[in-house]
Amino acid sequence: MGTRAALIVPKCLSIAVFRDFAKVQIELRSETDSLNDLKAKMEEYVANGAQLGWLIDPREKKVHIYRPNAEVEPLDNPQTVSGDPLLKGFKLDLAGIFD
Repeated sequence: MGTRAALIVPKCLSIAVFRDFAKVQIELRSETDSLNDLKAKMEEYVANGAQLGWLIDPREKKVHIYRPNAEVEPLDNPQTVSGDPLLKGFKLDLAGIFD
Protein backbone atom coordinates (compact mmCIF):
# COMPACT_ATOMS: atom_id res chain seq x y z
CA MET A 1 0.00 0.00 0.00
CA GLY A 2 1.39 3.41 -1.01
CA THR A 3 1.44 6.41 1.25
CA ARG A 4 1.61 9.31 -1.19
CA ALA A 5 -1.13 11.45 -2.62
CA ALA A 6 -0.86 14.21 -5.16
CA LEU A 7 -2.71 17.49 -5.03
CA ILE A 8 -4.19 18.57 -8.34
CA VAL A 9 -4.40 22.35 -8.15
CA PRO A 10 -5.36 24.36 -11.23
CA LYS A 11 -3.16 27.36 -12.03
CA CYS A 12 -6.14 29.70 -11.72
CA LEU A 13 -6.83 28.69 -8.11
CA SER A 14 -6.99 31.83 -6.00
CA ILE A 15 -5.39 32.37 -2.62
CA ALA A 16 -8.90 32.64 -1.17
CA VAL A 17 -9.32 28.90 -1.73
CA PHE A 18 -6.32 28.19 0.46
CA ARG A 19 -7.92 30.16 3.31
CA ASP A 20 -10.84 27.75 3.08
CA PHE A 21 -8.55 24.82 3.91
CA ALA A 22 -9.01 25.79 7.57
CA LYS A 23 -12.59 24.58 7.17
CA VAL A 24 -11.44 21.16 5.91
CA GLN A 25 -10.42 18.16 7.99
CA ILE A 26 -8.68 15.13 6.52
CA GLU A 27 -8.00 11.87 8.32
CA LEU A 28 -5.91 9.10 6.77
CA ARG A 29 -6.58 5.76 8.44
CA SER A 30 -3.43 3.94 9.50
CA GLU A 31 -3.04 0.20 9.97
CA THR A 32 -3.80 0.53 13.69
CA ASP A 33 -6.62 3.10 13.59
CA SER A 34 -10.14 2.07 14.52
CA LEU A 35 -12.55 3.07 11.76
CA ASN A 36 -15.30 3.75 14.31
CA ASP A 37 -13.00 6.06 16.30
CA LEU A 38 -12.10 7.99 13.14
CA LYS A 39 -15.75 8.28 12.12
CA ALA A 40 -16.56 9.72 15.56
CA LYS A 41 -13.68 12.18 15.20
CA MET A 42 -14.97 13.30 11.79
CA GLU A 43 -18.45 13.85 13.24
CA GLU A 44 -16.89 15.97 15.97
CA TYR A 45 -14.98 18.06 13.43
CA VAL A 46 -18.20 18.82 11.54
CA ALA A 47 -20.09 19.56 14.77
CA ASN A 48 -17.35 22.08 15.62
CA GLY A 49 -17.46 23.96 12.34
CA ALA A 50 -15.63 21.97 9.68
CA GLN A 51 -17.35 22.46 6.33
CA LEU A 52 -15.78 19.42 4.67
CA GLY A 53 -14.17 16.27 5.98
CA TRP A 54 -12.50 13.39 4.18
CA LEU A 55 -11.89 10.13 5.99
CA ILE A 56 -9.54 8.24 3.71
CA ASP A 57 -9.36 4.49 4.31
CA PRO A 58 -6.57 2.88 2.26
CA ARG A 59 -7.30 -0.55 3.73
CA GLU A 60 -10.85 -0.60 2.31
CA LYS A 61 -10.06 1.77 -0.59
CA LYS A 62 -12.86 4.10 0.49
CA VAL A 63 -13.32 7.78 1.21
CA HIS A 64 -16.08 8.93 3.53
CA ILE A 65 -17.09 12.54 2.85
CA TYR A 66 -18.50 14.59 5.73
CA ARG A 67 -20.42 17.86 5.37
CA PRO A 68 -22.67 19.77 7.79
CA ASN A 69 -26.36 18.84 7.67
CA ALA A 70 -25.76 15.98 5.24
CA GLU A 71 -25.45 12.23 5.31
CA VAL A 72 -21.93 10.83 5.08
CA GLU A 73 -21.13 10.12 1.45
CA PRO A 74 -19.05 6.94 0.99
CA LEU A 75 -16.99 6.59 -2.19
CA ASP A 76 -15.63 3.19 -3.23
CA ASN A 77 -12.13 3.22 -4.72
CA PRO A 78 -12.21 6.78 -6.12
CA GLN A 79 -9.33 8.00 -8.27
CA THR A 80 -9.69 11.54 -6.95
CA VAL A 81 -11.72 13.45 -4.38
CA SER A 82 -13.05 16.89 -5.25
CA GLY A 83 -13.08 19.82 -2.85
CA ASP A 84 -15.96 21.46 -4.73
CA PRO A 85 -17.80 23.61 -3.95
CA LEU A 86 -15.83 24.74 -0.87
CA LEU A 87 -12.42 24.34 -2.52
CA LYS A 88 -13.46 25.08 -6.06
CA GLY A 89 -11.17 23.40 -8.57
CA PHE A 90 -9.19 21.44 -5.96
CA LYS A 91 -8.79 17.68 -6.30
CA LEU A 92 -6.84 15.16 -4.28
CA ASP A 93 -5.35 12.34 -6.41
CA LEU A 94 -5.58 9.12 -4.40
CA ALA A 95 -3.54 6.87 -6.70
CA GLY A 96 -0.52 6.92 -4.38
CA ILE A 97 -2.65 6.02 -1.39
CA PHE A 98 -4.79 3.26 -2.90
CA ASP A 99 -2.10 1.56 -5.01
